[in-house]
Amino acid sequence: MQSSPLIGSSVPVVRPSGDVVIRIEGITKEYVMGQTTIQALRGVDLFIGRNEYLAVMGPSGSGKSTLMNMLGCLDTPSSGRYEFNGKDVASMEDDELAEIRNREIGFVFQTFNLLPRSTSLQNVELPLIYAGVSPDERQRRAAEALMAVGLADRMYHKPNELSGGQRQRVAIARAVVNQPSIILADEPTGNLDSRTGEEIMGLFGRLYENGNTIVIVTHEEEIAEHARRVVRLRDGIIESDEQRC
Repeated sequence: MQSSPLIGSSVPVVRPSGDVVIRIEGITKEYVMGQTTIQALRGVDLFIGRNEYLAVMGPSGSGKSTLMNMLGCLDTPSSGRYEFNGKDVASMEDDELAEIRNREIGFVFQTFNLLPRSTSLQNVELPLIYAGVSPDERQRRAAEALMAVGLADRMYHKPNELSGGQRQRVAIARAVVNQPSIILADEPTGNLDSRTGEEIMGLFGRLYENGNTIVIVTHEEEIAEHARRVVRLRDGIIESDEQRC
């Protein structure tokens, strides 16, 4: 990693020495609420390299959820530039963005976002269905993903037949089944007890060790401690960007 000064801030920009998956420069985001303009992001620069494990932290209103939406191509900036794998996101059509979200980004949410009437296997198959993968192939790949997260014996269970930790494992299997460029996890342990949360973080650690790029948004210091790099936001700007061993 290399650092260079950030214009208008004392915080250096951390630049990966290898492949860059995400390059954000001068990103701003404004929301108009009545006659009030809210500046959620105010000139953010961020570079995320392949096989990084990054935690994004900040208090409520710091801009971390807005940044997460930007990273996931769920929202567009008011100004600035966002490149995903070298491609300018602003120039993409809606169908291109949808393909990026399905093929290149694996999402893990606090509330799991599983289909209640579908089995674990069917939930994990969803991204593969959207990608046009054949039924036999997607079932094979979904089964492999569930085995990888320790749910070989829960493939045909529905969400209401699973514990919270098991449901989050299904969500993680769904996130990785397409072998995405990056996994984005938004408060992934927020609905779990501390023991189960540690198990889930252990799973993220193994995914990182296997070469995955992971970004976790959290407000919990003990969760951020699992990451190798911690970015802290405050009032829409990066307050610190710390590289860990």
